[in-house]
Amino acid sequence: MAKVGIVMGSDSDMPIMKKAADVLEQLGVEFEMTIISAHREPDVFFEYAKTAEEKGFKVIIAGAGMAAHLPGMCAAIFPMPVIGIPMHTTSLGGRDSLYSIVQMPSGIPVATVAINGGVNAGLLAAKILATSDPELLARLKAYAEDLKNQVEKKDARLKEVGYKNY
Repeated sequence: MAKVGIVMGSDSDMPIMKKAADVLEQLGVEFEMTIISAHREPDVFFEYAKTAEEKGFKVIIAGAGMAAHLPGMCAAIFPMPVIGIPMHTTSLGGRDSLYSIVQMPSGIPVATVAINGGVNAGLLAAKILATSDPELLARLKAYAEDLKNQVEKKDARLKEVGYKNY
């Protein structure tokens, strides 16, 4: 059963939402991915958010651009954590999306990652789930150790070849 719902307002969001899915898959977290427009099909959206809990979702990752109401509306209906990913937009560079998601009214929180922050959204969802899943927590610790090792290898290469040849 999927523990994370990944929802986006448009297929143009897929390159960023795919990054969240890739991280969850790497960590062994089941997810379900859906494209729903909160503005163009509000009845479909409402049904998605209303039934997410009974489908077994523990966290929803919602990505949206421009007016970016999808994450906030998920949070208004779904009683568990929602992580918003503001999408980069051509008109305002994603600041419109960021402000729309992060400026939620009191009582309706949305955890918000950076503009186009798909990887961090996936990791944050996994960390939320890991509070009650020791095996997932161990995989997250291994993921962090791998990141550390990658940086150490880059530093060793820098020391070996020097900055001019890096």
